[in-house]
Amino acid sequence: MNNPSSLLRFALSIILAMCLRIAPWQEPLTAYNPDWILLTVIYWSLASPERRGIFTGLTVGILTDVLTGRMLGLHALTYSLAAFFSLKLHKRLRQYPLPQQGLFIMLCLLCSQFLSFWLENLHAPLRFQASFWLPVITGTVCWPLVYSFLRVVRLHNRSR
Repeated sequence: MNNPSSLLRFALSIILAMCLRIAPWQEPLTAYNPDWILLTVIYWSLASPERRGIFTGLTVGILTDVLTGRMLGLHALTYSLAAFFSLKLHKRLRQYPLPQQGLFIMLCLLCSQFLSFWLENLHAPLRFQASFWLPVITGTVCWPLVYSFLRVVRLHNRSR
């Protein structure tokens, strides 16, 4: 069963991730901005796989497409695929320490970047740039922070 406070925590974490996604960063920092929303979707898929799954990734992805003004279904596809792999491997991944989880996160972010680049390249030819790798690297580095923050948010009421 979905606890109303659990659903509120999930929704607020997604809203915070969306705010970080569209925040007006300084020009050099824009290239380093990781996909906060994807990191949040992966966390919730790993933390509560019985409540958050592929449909959650699909829904949040469509909302992200609308929020960012990108091709409709682009983020929905990448987020639902990341949620699928997170669900498929959640029992193993929860046992790994954060650096090993970081490898999985790096692969998810990399697959998301490649899928986005490939689908947008079908629509209009793009040039591959070196800044392509920056969100993947910063997202991998930020994973322990995102994991720790969302874990504290998720387990807040259990300590009372």
